[in-house]
Amino acid sequence: MAKEHKRGFFARMFKKNTEFISPYTVMDAARHGNMKTKISFFIMGFGNMAYHQWIKGLLFLLVEIAFIAFMVLFGGHCLAMLPGLGDVAQGEVWNEAKGIYEYTAGDDSLLILLYGIATIFIIVGFWIIWCGTVKSAYKAQIMYEGGKKLPTFKEDIADLFDKKMHYTLLTLPVIGIIIFTVLPLVFMISMAFTNYSVIGNHLVLFDWVGFRNFGEVLNFGSEIGSQFWAVLAWTLTWAVCATFSNYILGMILALIINRKDTKGKTFWRFCFILSIAVPQFVSLLIMRQMLNEQGAINTLLLNWGWISSPLPFWTNAAWARVTVIVINCWLGIPYTILQVTGILESIPGDLYEAAKIDGANAVTTFFKITLPYMLFVTTPYLITQFTGNVNNFNVIYLLSRGDPTQVGHTAGDTDLLVTWLYKLTIDRNLYNTGAVIGIFTFIVLAIVSLVTYRTSGSYKNEEGFM
Repeated sequence: MAKEHKRGFFARMFKKNTEFISPYTVMDAARHGNMKTKISFFIMGFGNMAYHQWIKGLLFLLVEIAFIAFMVLFGGHCLAMLPGLGDVAQGEVWNEAKGIYEYTAGDDSLLILLYGIATIFIIVGFWIIWCGTVKSAYKAQIMYEGGKKLPTFKEDIADLFDKKMHYTLLTLPVIGIIIFTVLPLVFMISMAFTNYSVIGNHLVLFDWVGFRNFGEVLNFGSEIGSQFWAVLAWTLTWAVCATFSNYILGMILALIINRKDTKGKTFWRFCFILSIAVPQFVSLLIMRQMLNEQGAINTLLLNWGWISSPLPFWTNAAWARVTVIVINCWLGIPYTILQVTGILESIPGDLYEAAKIDGANAVTTFFKITLPYMLFVTTPYLITQFTGNVNNFNVIYLLSRGDPTQVGHTAGDTDLLVTWLYKLTIDRNLYNTGAVIGIFTFIVLAIVSLVTYRTSGSYKNEEGFM
């Protein structure tokens, strides 16, 4: 029964969200539509024109003509080339008259893949419009047979700025998301199933290889696979340490500043928040220079006689990892203080008064009142911080560049998945492997975020803490 209820729920939601033009469905039009409506299955807009909605019908017809012309002139060829991604390589032809070699154009697999995916998106978009035209024709039939007045084109336009204003306002943002977010995402995922890389000169002409790249990345025995698991382990370790160190230390500082006995609360908050005003990349580059072997920190310590040799902040794996975590605390704690300060002031004072009457000390009050309340309110913030730290390109790349890097490895000891992906694609042109790493990064983030949020009090008890 539960499964049937869920299926019924999703069916209702799908139907509700696909009723773009009318409350009727394509199946209704196929079963109960008259000949004029059924002709609209093949000639878009025919049903509307038959009921004297000439402008709407002609616009639908123009869309169909444009789509057919596109598929005949360009789209059909793109789809035909997509399964093979091209097979004609660039050639050399000797020109006797000029005494030079001339290059003949070959197939470009990258463009074939891009145009093929874009064509599929256009086909899906045309299918949605086609469904809308069929439902529009059936709606016109129902209204005509019921003796109702059909709306004119002017009335339809006016309706888009009144009852259907949400469609008007959301159309351009949705198209933008599809073109600039969904399409590139599908394109990147498709690369993971090809051999698109500099190896074997596969930058111009490449082929589908199925799940071979995934097997290589997940294989402990391969060079890429062994590095992937090491980078994944460090990425998760870094994300946990960076997230909770900022959260815990920021909470402690906010509690200290927020105490009644603390003098100059505004001054202390200003001192911590001042670092936010400085561009992050400037702070990170300065810190990197200060911690170099010849940097200010090592120079001062050597001059004072506290050390006999420079400290290996960026040349030793353990030192580098601890260093980036500590510097990230300096960058992230001010944001936590801002978050926590507002929440602390919203906790009802009666709770603390009741706890004090019951004999609870400061530690008990913190773990029984303050911390549970904080976690309840800030769990979504913690998930956001964790996600941001997994993808924290700036801190790692600007501080350590992923170093130290072992000889023969593409990933350094402080590289995250996102910085390693950057090196694989930009420095080594291993676009197929980079795409696989990007997919696994998304999977890790999705699983951790969903599981964490669904098990938190913020999700289970949305009505309130108390």
